[in-house]
Amino acid sequence: MSKAPTLVALDEFRYEIATSESPGMRVPGILFSNAQLLGAVESDPSLQQLANVATLPGIQLHALAMPDIHFGYGFPVGGVAAFDVKEGVVSPGGIGYDINCGVRLVRTGLTRDEVRPHLANLIDALYKAVPSGVGSKGPVTLSEGELDEVLADGAAWAVRRGFGRESDLAVQVENGRMPGADPAAVSPAARKRGHRQLGTLGSGNHFLEVQAVDEIFFPEFAERLGLVTGEVVVMLHTGSRGLGHQVATDYIATMDQRLAREGVTLVDRQLSCAPVASDDGQRYLRAMAAGANYAWANRQLITDGVRRAFGQVFGRSESEQGLDVVYDIAHNMAKLEHHAVDGGRREVLVHRKGATRAFPAGRDEVPVAYREFGQPVLIPGDMGTASYVLAGLPTSMERSFGSSCHGAGRLLSRHAAVRRFRYEEVTRSLGAKGIIVRAASREGVTEEAPGAYKDVEQVVRVAEGAGLTRRVARLVPLGVVKG
Repeated sequence: MSKAPTLVALDEFRYEIATSESPGMRVPGILFSNAQLLGAVESDPSLQQLANVATLPGIQLHALAMPDIHFGYGFPVGGVAAFDVKEGVVSPGGIGYDINCGVRLVRTGLTRDEVRPHLANLIDALYKAVPSGVGSKGPVTLSEGELDEVLADGAAWAVRRGFGRESDLAVQVENGRMPGADPAAVSPAARKRGHRQLGTLGSGNHFLEVQAVDEIFFPEFAERLGLVTGEVVVMLHTGSRGLGHQVATDYIATMDQRLAREGVTLVDRQLSCAPVASDDGQRYLRAMAAGANYAWANRQLITDGVRRAFGQVFGRSESEQGLDVVYDIAHNMAKLEHHAVDGGRREVLVHRKGATRAFPAGRDEVPVAYREFGQPVLIPGDMGTASYVLAGLPTSMERSFGSSCHGAGRLLSRHAAVRRFRYEEVTRSLGAKGIIVRAASREGVTEEAPGAYKDVEQVVRVAEGAGLTRRVARLVPLGVVKG
């Protein structure tokens, strides 16, 4: 393995890779981290990936990595980069295979004391109501016409079909519908994978977790979000399933062929890309938007499953239960945004791979209900520790193109976690903490064992210390459904 690029500390929470560290770098690399987290990445190939991103045409200011950085495809997970729309590129590896993988938080209106006696039944009901695991099939089978509608309209399609409430849409990024989506840009192979998977969690790091609000740090915003200490909430994490994965596969192949025809050699072939303004680049972005809409519809159907499970266990009708969506946030996306670049405002295409927006108060992109405080940022931890709700800060705009981390970040690969941890040990340890786990496979638990992840407390400390986000509330797990 080649020597990792050298990091130079800029301050307590920022480290730089100079352009002289790796051939072809056009801009420096910036890593948000601290002394406690740094040891996990200093010899990790994700740092070289960060330097490689800095070689791409049209990149603006710097290539960025969040404190949850780990090795990914092309870009490191936790990678952020902005590209000029005329001279820059779009790279599917900078968005990720699971297009619009995202996190949704739902408040229940129930307390921990009310839920605890029914927790085992609730987790069982959620496991039955929300299919999980590899190849899982959802509650609807889409016709070709219905799939077109999902790809064009996202969560709004699901609400029209009775899988949710109109109020759900106002608290999602883009109101749960990415503009510019083109169902025709999605291949037959991708479409085939999408017909039966709507309303499913999938596998890997995707989950459905019943949590309790443990601590409030920003009372005014927490009150606006409807979060109260001791209240039970539900956090879910999933994306566009096999359809989004196939979209990425298809367009990486298309871009590989384009680069070969043009005789272009990249420092890493996984950074396969096309000019933003090219036909291939634009067609990918339309397909990506369609995949993003599929993901929002997917999370909307899962929310319906959550509501049905709670109604079954607690005997409450739809009109009697709360279960309002607090927020739905997307990572694994590329978005056209205006940012300050070289003394002026410029339209750029911001890639966020395992990273999410963290826009501050006053921005039009923040839902009206929350605009006074900033965008909610949802940071899952691992199933044995805690998750966080945070708020975007003004300094995130100048430091990270308005971005923050999307989770704790892997410390061990899935293969390494399976070798190190045993299913019985993981479930016994979680059970000792009162955390109930239901999973579609034993590997789904060992791959995602708490020891496989970074310390979420340190990750959040860096995000706050670097001026990207501010803590609002800490959430602790009670029970989890895994793929």
